Amino acid sequence: MHFSPILGPVVTLVAWTLLMLFWAVAKALAGAKASSEAAHLPRTGTRLRDLEPVSPREAAWARHNYEHLHEQPTLFYAIALALALMGMGDGLNLWLAWGYVGLRIVHSLIQATANISRLRTAFFLLSTLCLIALTVHAGAELLHHL
Repeated sequence: MHFSPILGPVVTLVAWTLLMLFWAVAKALAGAKASSEAAHLPRTGTRLRDLEPVSPREAAWARHNYEHLHEQPTLFYAIALALALMGMGDGLNLWLAWGYVGLRIVHSLIQATANISRLRTAFFLLSTLCLIALTVHAGAELLHHL
């Protein structure tokens, strides 16, 4: 069976998202443990989000990024799978897909550690340009076959 090369970046971004989940839980629990106020939260029904007001703000950065990885990357998954199905998951599109994933990983690392907004935004915008290019390529191919 032949697999489109663009599935590599798709699987990598899913794996990264799962890694960010574990990082987010670890940071939130460590932040709550360091807070005396967290001990007063109910033992049942408490979510990671509930720990945010009683933890250092840095403890929530990884969780924020985990949530971000469920926003725009859903568009990436859709367009990458569309390109794979169209037989366009190699060449420039493959480079753009790896660029998108790499830039999103750097974005995650920035947000979960130093959280420098301007730097994080720059990586977000660069990844968005990759996503736009992938979408234009898929759209052009569709229009070509209409």
